Amino acid sequence: MKTYLDCIPCFLRQALFASRVATNDELKIKEVLDRVGMLIKGIPMTSTPPETGRHVYAAVREITGVEDPFHDLKQKSTKKALELYPALKEITARAQDTLDTAVRLAIAGNIIDFGANPDFDIEKTIRQVLQQKPGVYHIKELKERMAEADEIVFLGDNAGETVFDRVLIETMHKRVTYAVRARPIINDATMADAEQSGIKETAKVVSSGCDAPGTILGRCSEEFKALFRKADLIISKGQGNFETLSQEKGPIFYLLKVKCPVIARHLEVSEGDIIVKGPSNQKS
Repeated sequence: MKTYLDCIPCFLRQALFASRVATNDELKIKEVLDRVGMLIKGIPMTSTPPETGRHVYAAVREITGVEDPFHDLKQKSTKKALELYPALKEITARAQDTLDTAVRLAIAGNIIDFGANPDFDIEKTIRQVLQQKPGVYHIKELKERMAEADEIVFLGDNAGETVFDRVLIETMHKRVTYAVRARPIINDATMADAEQSGIKETAKVVSSGCDAPGTILGRCSEEFKALFRKADLIISKGQGNFETLSQEKGPIFYLLKVKCPVIARHLEVSEGDIIVKGPSNQKS
């Protein structure tokens, strides 16, 4: 997915928010915004938003001197999600269609996002997602592909959200490799975040090798790319992974909650919609 003009003010908003999380020094925050402003001037509109995002957050790290500004917020998000874990398991177990419910809950967890939408309400989102009509919902195709798949790669997104993904993986009863970011960026899940969530108990966790808020295959490790290419099914969580992989071919199913108008227009859905979108030959 390309960068749209509407993404430009979002880069600045995210830089301001991340800088304020990292420091109270107004001069450093201004320096970050100056750096990002100069950066935006030169970005090609053909690049994906996460490609620019990695430069934005690199500027935050470099100028503030804080490697992981969202460390505490990530831990709080995961702790909150773990408190909800027993209820999520009960909701799934009592459902008439356990896999459909687990998918919806995993999408609900995608609301935990300090980049696109820092003012989220997870309990409210869970209630909504279990009832709402999806914008795109290739759930039948996902179930069919899942039933046949031996090698499944699950691309994680945010810390805390990993607990919701854990519920889905436990419901799938399949061997899954779960991929996380190579280093801290926004509140995206790293190996440490995955360990806190307990997802290592149900999936093999690997680093994608990518340090962007998405999966840029050109920046991923050779080991991860080999896993990606041989997978029978790839489950891609969140907007960042969709933005970086939407032009890729293969058995990719995107699970996300639409949190910005740019993604809504791109997918021709409404902001707030839930999405299960399969390969491009699938119908909505």
